[in-house]
Amino acid sequence: MKIKPIGNRILIEILKIEEKTFSGIILPKTGEINSSSIGIVVAIGDITEEIKLGDKVFFKPYSGIKIPDSNKNFIILEIEEVLATLE
Repeated sequence: MKIKPIGNRILIEILKIEEKTFSGIILPKTGEINSSSIGIVVAIGDITEEIKLGDKVFFKPYSGIKIPDSNKNFIILEIEEVLATLE
């Protein structure tokens, strides 16, 4: 399935980030509240200037529309829901 966002929307692949303690113990996720708000831009709509393909971005939690895939999680967001790009 190929998804092409329209207008001022972008498609983001959500990154899975494990939370660890200082000593290296991996903390289990306890539901949706710990879901990642960091992802990589994989498709861009027509009206975007500041964000480019491949950018790593931080977006508002509980925003956008989630699109589950077999191995990856995607989300479609409006540009206004992106808070920052990460380097």
